[in-house]
Amino acid sequence: MGRASQAQAQENRRRVVETASRLLREQGTHLSVADLMKSAGLTHGGFYKQFASKEALIDEATAHAFAELAQHHKDGLDQYAGQREAAQRALIDAYLSVEHRDSPADGCPAAALATDMARDGGETEARRVYTQGVGDFADFLAAKDQDGITRLCTMLGALVLSRATNGTPLSDEILTAARTALIGTN
Repeated sequence: MGRASQAQAQENRRRVVETASRLLREQGTHLSVADLMKSAGLTHGGFYKQFASKEALIDEATAHAFAELAQHHKDGLDQYAGQREAAQRALIDAYLSVEHRDSPADGCPAAALATDMARDGGETEARRVYTQGVGDFADFLAAKDQDGITRLCTMLGALVLSRATNGTPLSDEILTAARTALIGTN
């Protein structure tokens, strides 16, 4: 079997990064390369043709996840014709929803990767991207009456606790209480 064309190699790399981005949010940074490549529909051996190390992939997948988050913020602003407060309310409402709680692979990288970034420590590119992404998210959430960091901490904490208590009435109560605290009743 011949080597993949340059275009196919780029497509394979894109698929691995997107798959890794989802799996990192779902399983954390300790996922195996073999499981990742299987999920991407590629062979384990192909990984090292695309990436120097698992850490290099984590760096790129983390950046991809935060780029998706930033695009989501931009799309929200566009959808609400630049009305930042309306876009923020919609984002907070969606963020503190049962759907978001139950779909970590498609969800917020700040919440999904927080404990891994804290445990891994060190000066990695993934941690730099994570820190920048958290700062940008807080900036987006800043409002006249609430600073963005407080809003982000409330949202992240509520999401993490809601996921940890999923399957109990407390899980939904946590989401509702945080949403009410941030944007009032619906």
